[in-house]
Amino acid sequence: MTIPERTHSDAAPAGAAPAGAARRAAKAPSKVPAAENTLRILKLLSSKRGPLAASTIATTLELPRSSVYHLLGVMEQSGFVMHLHEEQRYGLGVAAFELSSAYSRQEPLSRLGRPLLATLVDKVGESAHLAVMHGRDVLYIVEERAKNRPSLVTDVGVRLPSHLTASGRAILAALPKSQVRALYPNAAAFSSRTEVPDPIGKYSTLSAHLDQVRIRGYSTEHGEVTDGFGSVAAAVTDHLGWPVAAVAVTFLEEKVPVETWPDLARRVEKVAQDLSVRIYGRREG
Repeated sequence: MTIPERTHSDAAPAGAAPAGAARRAAKAPSKVPAAENTLRILKLLSSKRGPLAASTIATTLELPRSSVYHLLGVMEQSGFVMHLHEEQRYGLGVAAFELSSAYSRQEPLSRLGRPLLATLVDKVGESAHLAVMHGRDVLYIVEERAKNRPSLVTDVGVRLPSHLTASGRAILAALPKSQVRALYPNAAAFSSRTEVPDPIGKYSTLSAHLDQVRIRGYSTEHGEVTDGFGSVAAAVTDHLGWPVAAVAVTFLEEKVPVETWPDLARRVEKVAQDLSVRIYGRREG
């Protein structure tokens, strides 16, 4: 058999990589496309400030709509996304928040936050703590107790309903309202610990309270967790403005006049901002 002689037009250009190397350099198809596309959807949702329509997800990721709906259905069943029926959009679910919280608990937030909280306690003379979301609760991951101050219920590892705590309210106020509504769909989602006037026991009350938090830039708590104790808190946010934790200072209300709370809150806000920069880097603007 005669092997045809390669013509000039068939020859590879000078300096070109061999065809085999070029093929190896090209991206190989995924052996588990469903898993890869699931992760792509989660990554897309986590990069946006609010929920997205399934059609937007399909267009952005260049995926068939039928595949996207199927994957979203499975992810919704597992709690990694939630379907906001009124808006016909999908947002991150509680399981995704728990993954984020688990990462935060393991390393950066607690390790980087502890020295900042210790400095804050030295300056204000009151106890401080750092908390993250865990479902509808806040989970306390750092506590720095001030000298000669009483022990608090907010010890490391304790979980409390987020709508009762200054830390939880700071985080909730930084979330999209639709996300808050999904976390608090009915009266059964609310609970109480102490007898306080006008408790937050329904969504409309919580929503109005969070509106005030957004205006002030910090949250407060007046005895909803422990009688006689108040707190101020501010959210720690990532590079997209999404809340990942909250810094709070807790004190005996009789020892800290309410008119001084805004000044105390400014110190707490500064620590929250510094922690955000330490973890995520300085943001534009």
